[in-house]
Amino acid sequence: MARKLKVTLVRSLIGRPEKQRRTAQALGLRKLHSHAIKDDTPSIRGMIRKLEHLVSVEEIDVQEG
Repeated sequence: MARKLKVTLVRSLIGRPEKQRRTAQALGLRKLHSHAIKDDTPSIRGMIRKLEHLVSVEEIDVQEG
């Protein structure tokens, strides 16, 4: 089983610095309560850490095949 992360935007990007907005866009988060499923990699974890005050994260197991 592969580890994946479900990242959900729970706080608005209005008034946030441009770097945070671009990081959210790179994760695939556009609107409030939108979510994206990403592989659990160090680079994705770093992006989530930059937005930890704006997102919620769930670890999910996905069967490949």
